[in-house]
Amino acid sequence: MASHLFVLQSRIALYLLILCGAVGGQQTSLPRAPGAKVLDVSAPARFSEPSIAVNPTNPNQVVVVYQGGTSVQGSANVAYSTDAGNTFAIAEGTHPPDWRVLGDVTTTFDNKGHAFLCYLAFDKLGTNSYWARGAGRNGIFVRRSLDGGKTWEKEAIPIKAWPTGHEANIQFEDEPRIFADNSPQSRYLGNLYVGWVEWQLEKSVMLFSRSTDDGKTWSTPKEISVHAGLPRDDNGSLGGYVQAIGSDGTIYAIWDDGNSIVLTQSHDGGRSFIAPRTVLKVGPPYFGEVPGVSRVEGFPQIAVDTSPGPNRGRIYICWSDYRNGDVDVFLSSSPDLDHSWSKPVRVNNDPIHNGNDQFYQWMTVDQKTGAVYVMFYDRRDDPVNRQTRITLGRSTDGGRTFDNYAWTDNAFHGQQNTFLGDYTWLAVFDNRVYGAWTENAPPNPATTQGNEAARRPQAANETVIRVGRADFSRP
Repeated sequence: MASHLFVLQSRIALYLLILCGAVGGQQTSLPRAPGAKVLDVSAPARFSEPSIAVNPTNPNQVVVVYQGGTSVQGSANVAYSTDAGNTFAIAEGTHPPDWRVLGDVTTTFDNKGHAFLCYLAFDKLGTNSYWARGAGRNGIFVRRSLDGGKTWEKEAIPIKAWPTGHEANIQFEDEPRIFADNSPQSRYLGNLYVGWVEWQLEKSVMLFSRSTDDGKTWSTPKEISVHAGLPRDDNGSLGGYVQAIGSDGTIYAIWDDGNSIVLTQSHDGGRSFIAPRTVLKVGPPYFGEVPGVSRVEGFPQIAVDTSPGPNRGRIYICWSDYRNGDVDVFLSSSPDLDHSWSKPVRVNNDPIHNGNDQFYQWMTVDQKTGAVYVMFYDRRDDPVNRQTRITLGRSTDGGRTFDNYAWTDNAFHGQQNTFLGDYTWLAVFDNRVYGAWTENAPPNPATTQGNEAARRPQAANETVIRVGRADFSRP
C-alpha cells in the first residue's frame, strides 16, 4: 500500500511539474543575449505587426510602428526613441480621420535621416480571405517624419488608392513594405521603394513603386510578377514581398509563390526588373497548426552583406516551414550574386523532430560587421508546445552556423488562438540589434490580486508590442 501511495504521489508531483511548465515555469538553457533589454512600447490592446528601423545618420534614433488599438479597429501607431532604444515615447496624430482602419505598417529611415511610415487603409474588407470580392475603398499610403519619428507630416501620400470604393475594376491593395537605399556607393542612394500584393478577383499579383524625391511623389505602380497567384489569402497566392539592396544599388526582391520563393532583380533603381525565377523550394507558406496562434506564415526575408567583411556581397534568404514535422527556421545563402544557393541551414539549434515550433522569423545583416541575425518565436523549452520566448540567432561565418541566444526571460502562453500578426521585424546597426514583436498581454494585475476596480477589465486575446535590444559589442 505504501509503495502504491509513493508511486501515486510521484505521478502527481510529475504532473504538477509538467503543469507548472505549461503556465510559464520552464527555464531556458540558452545563454542570454549580451546587453539584452526588453520593454513594452504599448499598453494591452489588440496590437500586432510591428516594424522597426534605426536612423543610419543618428543611430540613437529608433522608430517602431505597429497596427491595432482600441479606439479604432486598426490604427498606425508610432513609438520613437532618441536614446538608442532605452526608452520610447508615443507619437501623436498618426491615424488620419478619414479612414476607418490602417494596417500592415512598416517603416524605414533614408540617407537623410528622415523616417517613413507606410500602411494600407480601408473601411471594410471583402469576403473573408477573398479581399477583392466586395472590397470598398482602400489604398497604400506613405507619411514622412523629419525629426526621427516624433512628429509626422499630416499629408498622406498615396501610392495606389481607390478613394471612393466605386471605381471600375476596383482591387484590394495589401501587405505593403517600404525600403530605402542607404548604400553610399549606390547610384540610386536615397531612393525609396514599396512592394505589395494586389488582390484581383481572379488572381494575386506583385506591384512595385519607387520615389526619387524623398518620398514626395511615387511612380505609377508596375507589376513585377510574371506568374500570377490564386486570388485568396492562402497557399497558392503570392505574398510576403521583401527586398534587399546591394552596395551598387541592385534591388533583390523576393516573395512566396506557392511552395517556392521567387527572386527578381532591378539594376536601374527600380525602373525595370528581370523576370522572377524560383530560387528555393520550400514548404507551404501558410500553416495553421501552431497551438494558441490563429494563423502563422513562413514568409521569407532577404538581406545582402554590404559590409567590408569577408562575406561582402553574399545574399541571404530566411524562412520557416514544417519539412521536419514541427516548424523550424531555415537560411540559405548565395556567394555569387544569385547564381547558386546553399543547402538550407537550420537556424534554431534545438533537437530536430522534437515537436517544438519556431516561427515568425525575421532576418537582417549588420552592414558594419557582416554578422547575420535572425529573431524568432521559440517553444523549445515547453513539452506541450505552448510557452513562447523570443530567441535571437547570430552567425559570424556567412550563415553556415548559428548561435542561439535568449532575448526574453519570461515566456508568454499561446492561448485562445491569439492573432500575433503576420510578421515581426529586426534591425541592426554596428552590433546593436533591435527587435519588435507581439506577445499575449500578461494577466491583469488587478484581476490576479482581486482588485478589479483598480483597472479596466482585460479583454480576451489582448496583446502588447515589445521591443528588445541587444549589444554584441559587449564582451
